[in-house]
Amino acid sequence: MSVLNIILLVIWGISAAAVIVLVLMHSGKGTGVSDMIASSMYNSNAGSGVWERNLDRLTVIASCVFAATIIIMMLTFPLGTIN
Repeated sequence: MSVLNIILLVIWGISAAAVIVLVLMHSGKGTGVSDMIASSMYNSNAGSGVWERNLDRLTVIASCVFAATIIIMMLTFPLGTIN
């Protein structure tokens, strides 16, 4: 495995963790039971504004980095090499 693939694996792992954390940080927008319970505890307008837009941007950027590393690894990862 080359140095490029090791660097890509590290970036891929970091971006995967970032996507998971960023998605979990988003506020729920459903109308299910969890939203009924949470609506009594939180203000429904608290998630709007600059914070939510920046969180959306960071999530999209982390997702694009995750996808780009997968595509680059598909093209550069050694296939069927036995050492």
